[in-house]
Amino acid sequence: MFQGASSVALDIKGRLSVPTRYRDVLSATAASQLTITKHPHGCLMIFPRNEWEKFRERISALPMEAQWWKRIFLGNAMDVEMDASGRVLVSPELRVAAGISKETVLLGMGSSFELWDAATYAAQEAEQMKLPMPDVFRDFSF
Repeated sequence: MFQGASSVALDIKGRLSVPTRYRDVLSATAASQLTITKHPHGCLMIFPRNEWEKFRERISALPMEAQWWKRIFLGNAMDVEMDASGRVLVSPELRVAAGISKETVLLGMGSSFELWDAATYAAQEAEQMKLPMPDVFRDFSF
């Protein structure tokens, strides 16, 4: 399970240095192979390959009325591999789609990650914190 936020700067070539705390797990469980694709909220999703395959199967099984979402998720998916230094290349197309230039936030989201432009994430988080919590938290105890 991946959790936590990491501030990570992309290098000049658009490579993301995967935080050390995740590298061993990704090497052991996914042979350092990842898949990156678009997320509907304006960030990127990064999956270990084994988790991507499960997600891909679920998306592929959706009916024709979801065809555009299939295109968005599957048609934009890029397979990448961590190099010996723990870096992965985020394609220019995906960086542009998510508005990512250099400063990013990598969020562990359980079985996958979200990669956000740091300023975009901070702004969206601040907006969400102003709103009431969704009803699903009504009976949730903190």
